[in-house]
Amino acid sequence: MEHSRWKRASERELAEGYQESAEIEQERQEHRLSMALAKVVYDRRTQLGLSQTELAARSGLTQAKVSRIEGSDSVPTLPLLAKLAKGLNASLNIAIDEADAHVTLTAHEAA
Repeated sequence: MEHSRWKRASERELAEGYQESAEIEQERQEHRLSMALAKVVYDRRTQLGLSQTELAARSGLTQAKVSRIEGSDSVPTLPLLAKLAKGLNASLNIAIDEADAHVTLTAHEAA
């Protein structure tokens, strides 16, 4: 289906009061959180002028793992997130509430 048709169908569903199932909405929320993490990691890495390989070395991870995080292809564990934050010289902040989630990295002050 071409994009313009999809958009019209989507608009029609919204106008008719269509609501997605709770399972689909939860999957969307999880995907948004994963994408938010990917964006802040990528943004901070490029701000520091690091390649994925350099960030991996600083974090004790593999370049492939950094790539999967930046591509929102994996769900990292808390210890992995701690390593990543250390490698990015920042504090990782994740705020999750019922309706939304936010991910930020706060750079540490230079010593």
